[in-house]
Amino acid sequence: MKKLILFLITIGFISCNKDNNDADAYGNFEATEITISSEANGKIEFLKLEEGAVLQENVLVGLIDTTQLYLNKQQLVASKNTIYSKSANVLSQRNVLNEQLKTTQIEQKRIKSMFAESAATKRQVDEIDGKINVLKQQLQSVETQNAPIINEVKAIEIQIQKIDDQLKKSRITNPVAGTVLAKYAEPNEITAFGKPLYKIANLDEMTLRVYFSETQLASIKIGQEVNVAIDENDGMKLYKGTISWISSSAEFTPKIIQTKEERVNLVYAVKVLVKNDGSLKIGMPAEVKL
Repeated sequence: MKKLILFLITIGFISCNKDNNDADAYGNFEATEITISSEANGKIEFLKLEEGAVLQENVLVGLIDTTQLYLNKQQLVASKNTIYSKSANVLSQRNVLNEQLKTTQIEQKRIKSMFAESAATKRQVDEIDGKINVLKQQLQSVETQNAPIINEVKAIEIQIQKIDDQLKKSRITNPVAGTVLAKYAEPNEITAFGKPLYKIANLDEMTLRVYFSETQLASIKIGQEVNVAIDENDGMKLYKGTISWISSSAEFTPKIIQTKEERVNLVYAVKVLVKNDGSLKIGMPAEVKL
C-alpha cells in the first residue's frame, strides 16, 4: 500500500512538472519582407548583390542602361539653347527700344519746357508724344513675341526634369538595411517597370507570431516581456521577447500550430519582438512562456 501511494505521488509530481514546462503559446518567426522592383525599362548593366548579403540603406546596388535617356536629354538641352538664342534676339530688340524710349522721354520734357516758354510749337509737342506712344506699342509687341518663347523653354525644362527623374530611377538604390532573401534578376537581362529584382528583410529583430486563447488574454499586455524558446539539439534555446501587438478579434487556430482537434478553437494572434543573434530564421517554430 505504501508503494502504491509513493507511486501515485511520484506520478503527480511528474505531471505537475510537465504542466509547468508547457508553453503558453506557439507560433513561427516572420519578418517584413520587401520586394524591390525595377522603376525603369532596359538592360541591367550591373546588379551587385547575392542572396544572404547584408546591405546598408541607400547603397547603389545596380544600374539599368541609361544611354537613350542621356541622348534624349542632350537633344532637349540643344533645343533649349536654340530657343534661348531666339529669346536673346527678342530681348535685344527690347533693350534697344527701351533706350530709344528713355532718350525720347528726355526730349519730350525738353520740348514741353520750351513750349511752356513759347520756344516750341504745339506741333512739336504732338510729334514727340506720338513718337513715345509708338515706342511703347513696339515694346508691348516685343514682349508679346517673347512670351511664347519663354513658355516653350519652360516646357522643355519640364521634359528635362522628367528625364532626370527617369535617370535617377535607373539607379537601383537599396531602400532599407537588411539581408537579401532572394534574387530575381541578373546583369545583362532585360527588365521592365514593376519587375521584381530582389527581396530583402531586416533580420536584426524578428517577429514571432503566436496565438493565445481567450482565457490567457488577461495575462498579457503590449510591452510585456516574455520568454521565447526554440529547439536546439536536445534542449531549448531561450530568448527575451516583448509583446508589440495583440489582435482585437479572434480567429480559428492556424493548422500549422495545433492538432486537428484543437484547430476548431478560437485564439488571438499576438506579435512578439525578439532580438536576433543570427540563429532565428523566417518560418522557424518557437514557443512562448509567460
